[in-house]
Amino acid sequence: MPENTEEIKIVGFGGSLRKGSYNMMLLKEVQRLMPENSMLDIVDITGIPLYNEDAENDKNSSIVNFKESIKYSDGFIIATPEYNYSIPGFLKNAIDSISKPADQNPFAGKHGVIMSASMGMLGGSRAQYHLRQVLTALDARLINRPEVFINFASKKFDENGHLTDEMAIKFISELLQKLIREIKLERSISIQV
Repeated sequence: MPENTEEIKIVGFGGSLRKGSYNMMLLKEVQRLMPENSMLDIVDITGIPLYNEDAENDKNSSIVNFKESIKYSDGFIIATPEYNYSIPGFLKNAIDSISKPADQNPFAGKHGVIMSASMGMLGGSRAQYHLRQVLTALDARLINRPEVFINFASKKFDENGHLTDEMAIKFISELLQKLIREIKLERSISIQV
């Protein structure tokens, strides 16, 4: 069976709007941990305007660029903080903005993973569970295990922004391997068809 060896392109987004975001540090660490023949492109979602259904068909460049980055990727990674037991409003807004109208939803059938870093004891777990509900509604294909929750994040990154938690690094690596394996499996099936 022929194997597609083309590099796998993953899009990462999320973080928080603050300078020094632990979730943005997490995405940068994920870039370093990507498996062989895969790469992570971190996209900026800070310029996306508030979602308004009346403007669904407008061609806002931030929305178009973000939507196309997901559409033309092999998969996605979201790193989210937890705000008030849920996902940040700007992240939900960005997802809503590119998934509308429904027939242009770039998440449908797309493989992805979620991870989080938080200052609290639960490591952003409640935000992840809400985000999983949102992505299920969008028909994304999430890899659910191992779960990556980085709690007490201020103690888990060094002064250069590198993750120091060996267990978290292990789980991230396993999750990335599973994501890439699922994408390769889907590619091999599409080659056979």
